[in-house]
Amino acid sequence: MKTLLLMRHAKSSWKNKDLPDFERPLNRRGEKDAPEMGKLLKKKNLVPSVIIASPAVRARMTAEAVKKKSGYEQEIVYLDKLYQAEVPAIIDALKEQPDGMETVMLIGHNPALESVLQILTGKIESLPTASIANIALPIDHWAELSVETKGKLVKTWRSDN
Repeated sequence: MKTLLLMRHAKSSWKNKDLPDFERPLNRRGEKDAPEMGKLLKKKNLVPSVIIASPAVRARMTAEAVKKKSGYEQEIVYLDKLYQAEVPAIIDALKEQPDGMETVMLIGHNPALESVLQILTGKIESLPTASIANIALPIDHWAELSVETKGKLVKTWRSDN
C-alpha cells in the first residue's frame, strides 16, 4: 500500500499582468495557506517521504512553505514535466518514484490534479488552491501505478478547514 498526497499550489497573484504564468508568485492568502497545510501534515503524521513539484514559482513557493512547516527534511524534487502537465505525465512522474517512498506528495496544478484524483479514486472532487487529497493506493511498487489503479480517497483538506 502506498500513499499519494496531491496538493494544488496555494493561491497565486495576478497583480502583475505582464508576468508570465510560470513566474506568478503566491499572493498574501497563498503565503498564509501553504504553511498552514504543512502544519496540518505534521499534525496528521503525514510527512511525505518525498515531495515532487512543478517548477512554476507558485508551486515552488508552496512546496518550500510545506517543507518548512511539515518537518520534511529532504530536498524537494522539481520536475519540468509537472508544469502544465496532463494526466499521463503525472502518472509517469509517480511511477518513477523509488519503492522506498511510502508517501509521495505531488504539488502541481489544476485541472490535471483533479483529473488524476478522479481517475485513481472514481471520486469527483474539487481541489481549490492549497488543498490536499490523501489517496491510499493498493500497490506495493510505484511502477505498478496506472490509470487502471483503483485507490481510495481517504480525506481531502482545504485551507479553510
